[in-house]
Amino acid sequence: MDSDFGLCGDCWRDTPFIGGTVCDACGVPLPGGQGEAAARCDQCLSHPPPWNRGRAVMLYAGTARRLVMQLKHGDRQDIAAPAARWLAEAAQGLTRPDMLIAPVPLHRWRLLGRGYNQSALLTRRLGPHLGLRDIPDLLQRPRATPSLDGKSRTERQGILAEAIRVTPRHAGAVAGRPVLLVDDVMTSGATFSAATGALLAAGSGPVTVLALARVGKAL
Repeated sequence: MDSDFGLCGDCWRDTPFIGGTVCDACGVPLPGGQGEAAARCDQCLSHPPPWNRGRAVMLYAGTARRLVMQLKHGDRQDIAAPAARWLAEAAQGLTRPDMLIAPVPLHRWRLLGRGYNQSALLTRRLGPHLGLRDIPDLLQRPRATPSLDGKSRTERQGILAEAIRVTPRHAGAVAGRPVLLVDDVMTSGATFSAATGALLAAGSGPVTVLALARVGKAL
């Protein structure tokens, strides 16, 4: 029998949900349970990301990876409903009443091939949980980019340079407004960085990032 969160008991136990002390910038779990309200990992201390704060629901491994892959490539759009509840829980303490929600965009050819943007599915469900306005096309990806799989952080940043921008007709809506930026997976943070840069360049307020899953990193 499925649980209230859409997972059976065994799957729930095998899913690497993130809890305890995490990096306030990227959401990676931190050792030792320092209990610091604004703790940061070594990487975010030495190379601060352009966004303000960040969280992730689970580590991108095991059951979590399978869930993301089914949502992303398996047309399991039903996963978006329980995933949005998990995201809302992870976002506690990060939101403001005037905040906008936006998904990381797909290029139109990738969107056409897949039929949907998995991150937009998440934000559409997440908005009502948080009582915030979701603008699914706040950002656009006018330039197609190759897959980032297997690329280094530097390579990813180069590929994504100027690949994301604020949709011109939403420039007025984003001005001065804080934004909650949502994606299915955070790997190096390069995609979030590119999207954050586009928002800040358009005059947005502080950007907070939220991922369904994130790749772990050495601490």
